[in-house]
Formats: sequence, C-alpha cells, structure tokens
Amino acid sequence: MTDFSDLVDGYHRFHSSDWRRQHERWSQLKEGQSPKVMVIACSDSRVEPAQIFDTLPGEIFVVRNVANLVPPFETGGGLHGVSAALEFAVTQLNVEEIVVLGHEKCGGCKAALDHAFQDAEPGEGGFISSWVRLLDGAREKVLAEHDDPAEASRAMELESVRTSLANLRTFPFVTEREDAGKLALHGAYFGIASGELLLLDQEGASHRA
Repeated sequence: MTDFSDLVDGYHRFHSSDWRRQHERWSQLKEGQSPKVMVIACSDSRVEPAQIFDTLPGEIFVVRNVANLVPPFETGGGLHGVSAALEFAVTQLNVEEIVVLGHEKCGGCKAALDHAFQDAEPGEGGFISSWVRLLDGAREKVLAEHDDPAEASRAMELESVRTSLANLRTFPFVTEREDAGKLALHGAYFGIASGELLLLDQEGASHRA
C-alpha cells in the first residue's frame, strides 16, 4: 500500500530521471501553459488521464471529480470549482477540445444508480449524494431501459459522460466557441479490466478508439 513516504521516494525517482530527461520542456513550462485539450475525468485512482492518453507535462488541462461530472451553467450561490476550471480553460487558455472521460466500475455512478447515501448527512455521504443528484435524469432513463444490474451499471457510466457533455453546452462561452468551430467536445470511456477506450459520437453511440 502506497503511503506518503512512497510518494516522496517516487518524487526522487522522477526528479532524477523523467524531469532531467525533459528538463528543456519543464524550462519552457515555467513561462506558462498552453494546452490544447481539457480533460474532465473521474477522481478514481485507477483512471489517470495523463497515463491513459500518454501525454507530456503541459499537454492536457485536467479536472477530476466524482463521476466526471459537469454541473449545468448557473450563477447562483455555492462554490463553482468545475465551472471555474472550465471557464479558465476555455476563455483564458483557449483550449480547442474538451474530452469527458468516464470509466468502468465508477463508484460515483453506482452511488447515483443505487441512490446510496440518499438520506446521509454531510460528512457521512451527504456531499456525495448531493453531487451525484446531477445524474437523477440519467438514472431514470437507465432503470427504464435495463433490468440487468451489470448492463445498468455500464449504461449509467456512459450516461454520466453524455450528461456532462449536455451540461457543457449550457455554458454560453462553450456553445459560442463550438458554434464558431473553435471548440470541439468529445466523450470517451475507459475499460479498467480491458484497457479499451470507447469514443462516443455526436449521437451518443460508442465505438472503439
């Protein structure tokens, strides 16, 4: 089991190998970042976007949260971490593409599907329950279409990607750039056991990368 001391040991290996090999790139990055792609992924420790897409430092701007969710655009109360990151990536970094990356065996999607923690207080699952309520509409659709639990779980994981793509398009600064051909949205799904990557087309259907 990895602990903090293991992370520090890992840092020393990184600093003596990868960092030295990519020293020129790190020197360039100290002047700023200019990624062309934003990835919105799950916080799950098994799904690391930079590893899955084999990217170098500075190539992707990543936001991770439970179930790779994007909330719809709204300007009311609350703290808008995902919205702030999205706004920064699109309006300040001028990313050209956004990828929503879902994955197999997603605990957040399972919590949404099972209504886990539904009556829990914050600190006992209440924050999780409130967050995955973003998938309530997807849950109704999945339960209406799938009786088999395994099929329902996979369908829910794909719906989390579709939900986030739909919510991205509620942000005016996203749709303005998409309509102008300056921004493209993509959906993807990673199979933990198989290592397979599925891509979602504009109609929401999935196919192998």
